[in-house]
Amino acid sequence: MDMTYDMRTETKTTPWSAVICMMLTSFVLVASEFMPVSLLTPIADELGITAGQAGQAISISGFFAVITALFSNVVLAGFDRRMVILSYTIVLVASGLAVTFAPNYLVFMFGRALIGVSIGGYWSLSTAIIARIASGSDVPKALAMLQGGSALAAVIAAPLGSFLGGLIGWRGAFFVVVPIAVVAFAWQAIVLPRMPGGQGGSLGRTFSLMGNREFALGMTAMILFFMGQFALSTYLRPFLEDITRLGVNVLSLVLLGIGLAGLAGTSLISSILRAHMAHVLIGFPVVLVIIALALVGLGSFAFATAGLLVLWGLLTTPVPAAWTTWMTRVIPDHLEEGGAWFVALIQFAITSGAFAGGLLFDSAGWWSPFVFSAAVFLASAIIAVIFTRSPYKNA
Repeated sequence: MDMTYDMRTETKTTPWSAVICMMLTSFVLVASEFMPVSLLTPIADELGITAGQAGQAISISGFFAVITALFSNVVLAGFDRRMVILSYTIVLVASGLAVTFAPNYLVFMFGRALIGVSIGGYWSLSTAIIARIASGSDVPKALAMLQGGSALAAVIAAPLGSFLGGLIGWRGAFFVVVPIAVVAFAWQAIVLPRMPGGQGGSLGRTFSLMGNREFALGMTAMILFFMGQFALSTYLRPFLEDITRLGVNVLSLVLLGIGLAGLAGTSLISSILRAHMAHVLIGFPVVLVIIALALVGLGSFAFATAGLLVLWGLLTTPVPAAWTTWMTRVIPDHLEEGGAWFVALIQFAITSGAFAGGLLFDSAGWWSPFVFSAAVFLASAIIAVIFTRSPYKNA
C-alpha cells in the first residue's frame, strides 16, 4: 500500500472496501467466540471432560480479551496499526487451527485463549481505525457497519454451530471459520492503508483517561447497560421454556426474531445517532426498563412475549455502535485508550450481569433477573442524563 494515514488525517472519501473488510473480520471473531455455546456436549464427550469444563471455553476467551485490550495497545503503541490488525488476524487463524486439531483439553483451551487475544486486540483498535480511515460524516455509518458484522455473527453463531456440528462434527464447525479468516487477512493486506502508531505506550495514560469525568460517567452507564442486558438475555431460554412454555421450534423462531430485529436496529442506528445521540443513550435503556418489567407480567402470553423480545433485540443490538460513536465525539484523540476500556469493561459487564442474573434466577426465582435488569437499565439512563446535559467535550 502506498497510502498512509497519520493520527489526525480525515479522509475526504471513505474507503468502504476497508470498512467492509473490518466488518467481515468482526463477524469471524464473534462467530468464533460464541461457536462453543451450541457445541458443548460433543466437545465434552470427545475430549473426555464435563460440559462445565467445556463451557470455560467462553470464560477463558473473555479473560484474555480483557487482558489484551488493556495492555496490548501500550506494548504495541509504536507499531503500524495495519500490521497489528494483520497480526491479530493471524492469531485468529492459529486459534481456529488449534481448536480444530486439539488432541486434548489443554490444547483446546490454548486455542480458545488465542481467540481471546485476537478479540481483545482487534476490538480495542477497531474504533480508532474506523475514525482514522472514514470521513467525519461517515464515521457513525462505518461504526454501525463494523458492529453489524458482530450482530450478524451473534444471530447465526449458535444455530450455525449446531447445524454444522451435526453435519461435519464440532471440529469441522470450528474449521469453517479458518478459510474465512484467511480471506479476511488477504483482504486486509490489500485494502487497509498504513497507519503509523502514535507515541510510546503508557499504561498510565490509559488509566488516566478515567480522569475525564464525562468519559468515566459514560463508561459507568455503559457497564450498567450491558449488565442489564446480559442479566436478562442469558436466561431467556429457560424463561421461554418454563414460563412462556414454548416448544423448541417456536422458541428458535423467537430467538431468530430477536436477532433479525437486532440487525434491523443496527442498520438504522447510524442515521439516528447523527442528531439524536442523547436520545439513544437515555431513551433506549428507559424503554428496556419497561420491556423487562412487562415480561414479568406478560411472560405467560406467547404473542406478547415474542413482541416484547423482538423490540428488545431492536434496542439492545445497536447500542455498541452508539457507544463507539459517542467515544469518537468525547475522546477523539484517545480512541485507542478508549477502545481498550470499551472492550475490557464490556467483557466485565457481560460476566457480572450473567453471574448476578444466575444467582438471582436460582435463589429468588425466574422473575428476579428481569427486575434486576430493569433496575440497572434505569441507573444507566440516569447517569446518561447527567453526562449528556452539557455539550460534548474533548478529553
